[in-house]
Amino acid sequence: MSFDAFLVSTGVVAIAEMGDKTQLLALILATRFRQRMPIIAGIFVSTVLNHFAAGWLGSLLAGFFDPSWLRWIVGIGFLAIAVWALIPDEMDEGDATVKPYGAFIATAIAFFLAEMGDKTQIATVALAVKYHPLWQVVMGTTIGMMIANVPAVLLGNWMAERMQWLRAVRFAAAALFALLGILALLGVGTSH
Repeated sequence: MSFDAFLVSTGVVAIAEMGDKTQLLALILATRFRQRMPIIAGIFVSTVLNHFAAGWLGSLLAGFFDPSWLRWIVGIGFLAIAVWALIPDEMDEGDATVKPYGAFIATAIAFFLAEMGDKTQIATVALAVKYHPLWQVVMGTTIGMMIANVPAVLLGNWMAERMQWLRAVRFAAAALFALLGILALLGVGTSH
């Protein structure tokens, strides 16, 4: 059994999440609530639910399009995400407000909403169009989110002081998405 879908999904999302608004949200939640495990559990649950819905949509879309069209749609989609990755995320003042529902519920709700329409959710749709099985894509993107966000929760204040390296990571994420887009356009690595 090949784990290409899992490995690619994990790597793409882990890199794309560096400096993303959800990583900034993890930092805010870690400083707001001093309860690390409920925050980590909230991130995990919300990401599985959000990325399963996105992956399911991607799998559904894959059934509607001819493979040659899919190649172009996915390739151009990844190239668009590459450009999007170059734009730094910012948190609005309202995004930092955390309701007093407890660390787990606040995190689950905040992360689920923050991921709606985010580049990692769109990437999950594109990855699910390109790769099978769906569970590998969803678990890969979820693990990628955890790789990026758990250190932000555990190292909160220390990481916040060292955010200048995120510019380089944004460029690496953009390059990775651009490479995936070019490979998709060339038909390399298709698992359908």
